[in-house]
Amino acid sequence: MAIETDLLILGGGTGGYVAAIRAAQQGMKVVLVEKDKLGGTCLHRGCIPTKAYLRSAEVMDTLRDAESYGIDLKEKGEVNYGKVVSRKNEIVDTLHQGVKGLISKNKITYLKGKGAVLGPSIFSPVSGAVAVTFDDPDREEEIYVPKKLIIATGAVPNSLPTLPVDEEVILSSNGMFQLEALPDSMAIIGGGVIGVEWASMLNSLGVKVTVIEALDRLVINESEAVSKELYRQFIKRGINIELNQPVKKAEMKNGKVLLSLEEAEEVLTVDKVLTAIGRRPVVDGLGLQNTSVKYTEKGIVVNSHYQTSESHIYAIGDCIDTMQLAHVAMKEGELAVEHIVKNTSEPLAYHNVPRCTYTSPEIASVGYIRETVPEGRRVKIGTFSFGSNGKALINGNAEGLVEIIRDETSDDLLGVSVIGPHATELISEVSTAIYMDASPIELGEAIHPHPTLSEAIQEAALDTYKSAIHK
Repeated sequence: MAIETDLLILGGGTGGYVAAIRAAQQGMKVVLVEKDKLGGTCLHRGCIPTKAYLRSAEVMDTLRDAESYGIDLKEKGEVNYGKVVSRKNEIVDTLHQGVKGLISKNKITYLKGKGAVLGPSIFSPVSGAVAVTFDDPDREEEIYVPKKLIIATGAVPNSLPTLPVDEEVILSSNGMFQLEALPDSMAIIGGGVIGVEWASMLNSLGVKVTVIEALDRLVINESEAVSKELYRQFIKRGINIELNQPVKKAEMKNGKVLLSLEEAEEVLTVDKVLTAIGRRPVVDGLGLQNTSVKYTEKGIVVNSHYQTSESHIYAIGDCIDTMQLAHVAMKEGELAVEHIVKNTSEPLAYHNVPRCTYTSPEIASVGYIRETVPEGRRVKIGTFSFGSNGKALINGNAEGLVEIIRDETSDDLLGVSVIGPHATELISEVSTAIYMDASPIELGEAIHPHPTLSEAIQEAALDTYKSAIHK
């Protein structure tokens, strides 16, 4: 017997559970299907656990620098990786219980199982019914017939043909969370967000790290000024970086990994390797072949309202070809539900979504960077160094900069890049400013408390008019 519902969501990650809550708030009867744990990659194998590790790394860095603050420690601090992991697990469990509580509070039917989309059948004259199978062998398959379906199945780590992942020596980001002890040395293949975050954390916890990037700079989607500053600070910290270096060959010998790089004469020998070369959308095994929903290796094809080629079936998050960020998936979930309820929604301006990298130093940006400003637009660039910011000096972390782009003709705020202390918190001010259509002069003339790191944003905004006070 088929069970009817208003909305069924495949995937209980950030996009899926947020969409479920928003739909329930609108009075819809919602079924949420998740094969693993509510919260998905972000909560269990991504955003939250990595930031918990990075916080432990930050504390270790502070202990190492204690003397520079006038604090003499009697004993040298040591990393207890087991406690680092336990702390992470406690944080993840607290948030996991919170998500489960929200699902219960909003009277959402949660099914821990695997869903497959059915084509037209005796259950429904159109595609979109979902067969749910459960791990419990005593529970039979159930068929749900929703009026609307949202697919939010996320993505999984990519791998290289030369470095097949075994999650023991050659690891994906998932396998990193299974480590019971830190290796002495590690190579990280990929200098994007995932790669540099792990590099920063591992270096702070005492691992000898080498980052191998096939392109000519780290974090290629950030401005060149930011990439150069990250490279400089990583080298200063003792992180080895190999740019323009595709991995040519990998061998296992005596429990070690031997990596031959395209342009390097010497073979790099490490204990473990992390492949951090992006993530691919989960589209296989969902039953999409039973429907006319279009999809490619980049993900499910949707319009600006997240409708697939079958208008009653939507897709959001990492399984579509947009920015693979948790806060993007959340917003896409809200907008998909808004379209379902109201038959309209405001398309998301992806270039104005804030982007964050939680390395030390932190990186954050929103809007355009120098390299992506549309051709023909006349712009002014304002910059300000944290080396001239009182709060940064007080905090003992005065390296980095703020870069602001102003449209010279319209006076619009086009983009902001920050590399330095608490960049991922500072970016919210300028993200809101762009959303509210503020100009750089409004940012610059608004009173900022002193001493604060946010004054660096104020000064960079004023610098687009060549009127910065402290530059």
